[in-house]
Formats: sequence, C-alpha cells, structure tokens
Amino acid sequence: MLIANDFVVIIPARLASTRLPEKILADIGGKPMIVRTAEAAMKSRASRVIVAADNEQIINACQIHGIEAVLTDTAHQSGTDRLSQAVEILGLPENIAVINVQGDEPLIEAEIINQIADFFIYKKTPMATVAHPIIQLSDFHNPNIVKTVLDNEDCALYFSRAPIPYPRDTNAHILPEKMPVLRHVGIYAYSVPFLKIYHTLSPSLLEQTESLEQLRVLWHGFKIGVLVYPNTPQAGVDTAEDLARVREIWQQQYAALTV
Repeated sequence: MLIANDFVVIIPARLASTRLPEKILADIGGKPMIVRTAEAAMKSRASRVIVAADNEQIINACQIHGIEAVLTDTAHQSGTDRLSQAVEILGLPENIAVINVQGDEPLIEAEIINQIADFFIYKKTPMATVAHPIIQLSDFHNPNIVKTVLDNEDCALYFSRAPIPYPRDTNAHILPEKMPVLRHVGIYAYSVPFLKIYHTLSPSLLEQTESLEQLRVLWHGFKIGVLVYPNTPQAGVDTAEDLARVREIWQQQYAALTV
C-alpha cells in the first residue's frame, strides 16, 4: 500500500538530443537546465528529488549545485526505462510513489507535481499521467502534440500524434464539440513495483510507430490513470526557439526571485 502523500521525484536526463544538442546542460539564468528543473521540482511536496542521468557531465553539474543524482546506463529506450534502473540503484521502498518529471521542464509548476501525486495515490492504477484541454485547432492537428482519449473512469484508452477523437460526421476544421480534446503532458507517476516490471515489458509496435513510450503500458494491458488539469502548463524545451522563449520567461518572471 502506498503511503499517503509520500512521493519522490526522479528526473531522467540524457546528454544526447537530436533537435537541440546537449540541451539538458543549456544555461538558464546562470544554471544548467537540469538544475533549474530539479529546483522547480523541489518546490513540490516531494520528500526527495533525484536526477537519473546517462552522463558524468550531468552528474557533475547536479553535484556542483547540490542536486542528488545517480548515473544510469546510456542505452535506455525511454525515460521510464531509466527510472526503472534508478529505483533499483536507489533501493527505494515499494510503498512510495515515484513522479517522473522531464529534464527539459525548467518552468514546471510545483502544483502540477503535487496534483499528479495525489491523483495517483487516490487512483491506485499502476501508472498515471496528466492531460489538459486543447483549445486551438492547430494544436489538434499538430503531430508534435500528443493527444489522448479516456474511458469513463479517467483512464487512457489511447495516445496518438494524430487528431483523436476524429470528428467523422462534422467539419474536421473545428474541434469536436461534445467530446473534450486532451493534450498529453509528459509527467508520469508510478508505483515502485510497477517500475520494476516495466523494464521487463517488450516494446510494442504501437510504441515504436507513434514513438510514445506510454503505449507499451497499454499494449501489455496495464491501466494509466489520467488527471485532467484545467490549466495549460508551461511548455518544455525541444528546440533552440523553445530555449530562447524559456530564457526570456525566466528573465522576466523568475530571475528576481532566485539566484
């Protein structure tokens, strides 16, 4: 049984990045992005925040700034695979929740971390994640924005880069009116026992086709609870343009409050 309100945050971080090389170490207000992300996560109720990295450069950057970090293998296919190894290295007890915060989310709000932890502990599914309503038609058709549809118990039926649910009998150039369209947010919650199972699950063709790691979980028959968050969270960093945007936001909103 999970301990109520007891959770840790683990931040998977890899040095390689196709669209923005070594973005995880990019400077934001005088500190590496991974450090800023960890510091943001530390504002939540998490009892512990740990970076699970694939490179000594990331470990060193974290240690310089007092962030706990562990070195994991370089060959992991996904962040969840990396967390699976991290919980073994850390020897985490099986009765706490683990929250996966992406390393390129330096503007993540503590509230969304707290809410997914509470939802997961209440929901009692092996895994949980977050989605929020899509209000822009361009986002609905954007393949870089992952959509999800839920069942009547707020568990995911599917995740896709395609527009889902597709409005067959209405104008495809407007958002579906009766069915909410949800954008997936890449923050996850798991039980420690499930993380230990995850790395034994074979990758699925769905996962490989859509390039979405959570589809491995659905393929193998596990439930993913989905917290519908009312607000649109700040986006992470995938491109040089994203990095410039985050640096500007940091300068305007955060620099005066931190060092």
